[in-house]
Amino acid sequence: MIGEAMQSLLDDKLIFSLDEFYSLHNDRMLASRRRLGNSLATEQMKIAHRAAMILSGFPYVKGLAISGSLSKNYSTKKTDIDFFIITASNRLWIARTLMHLYKKFTFIIGRQHWFCMNYYVDEAGLEIEEKNIYTAIEIATLLPMRGGESLNNFMLANAWTKKYLPVYQKTRGEVPESKKGFIARLIEKICNGRMGEWLDNKFMRITDKRWQKKVRQNKKNDKGFSIGMMVDKHFSKPNPVFFQDKILDLYGEKINRLPPVRAEMAKNKIA
Repeated sequence: MIGEAMQSLLDDKLIFSLDEFYSLHNDRMLASRRRLGNSLATEQMKIAHRAAMILSGFPYVKGLAISGSLSKNYSTKKTDIDFFIITASNRLWIARTLMHLYKKFTFIIGRQHWFCMNYYVDEAGLEIEEKNIYTAIEIATLLPMRGGESLNNFMLANAWTKKYLPVYQKTRGEVPESKKGFIARLIEKICNGRMGEWLDNKFMRITDKRWQKKVRQNKKNDKGFSIGMMVDKHFSKPNPVFFQDKILDLYGEKINRLPPVRAEMAKNKIA
């Protein structure tokens, strides 16, 4: 059925076949750009594996996956390595704080772009609240790196993505579990009780206060986007108002400009 629909779109020149790619535009430069991006992504994945091995050893980290453009097998020389991270229940902020303290040291050797840890959930809050085509694609295309069990539980908790991507399938091999060293195990042992709960809440409040100040000052990232974070006991994530909502608005505008046949397919999650 999907094959027939695809052929119909090709015949009507609503989409175009550019060698091994399909595009909305009949421009072979797009295929060349994509090939270069795929090649750079292959090289960057070698670095991503090294970074993932380091991050997975931090206390309370249960699952780790690549997100962003690299998870779509595309990269440029300026692409950061984005990580999606699952932590133990009610210890997200201890894990996040320690990981971001480590990242500050990576600025000294210019490797801060290896460790862009911008989305955290814990095992008590695996289901993503924002359910739309953008988040569905981000979830479906995650590249698991460590913690197969936690990542599988995350995918089960977000089975709603099938509503947006009913025919999307991705083969995932066996994912190794995180290995903790002596120091990480010691920190977990110390912080498993009441002191850990107090410390986790303290780090959450400190981070929330710092990010609220950045929002008031209208701080922007190096790409020119306003920055903001949503802070909760069970997640730490970019505020969708500053980026995700804009992408969804642009997506809606593009669908409305499509010819009727293609627009209907897009709305039905086929295109």
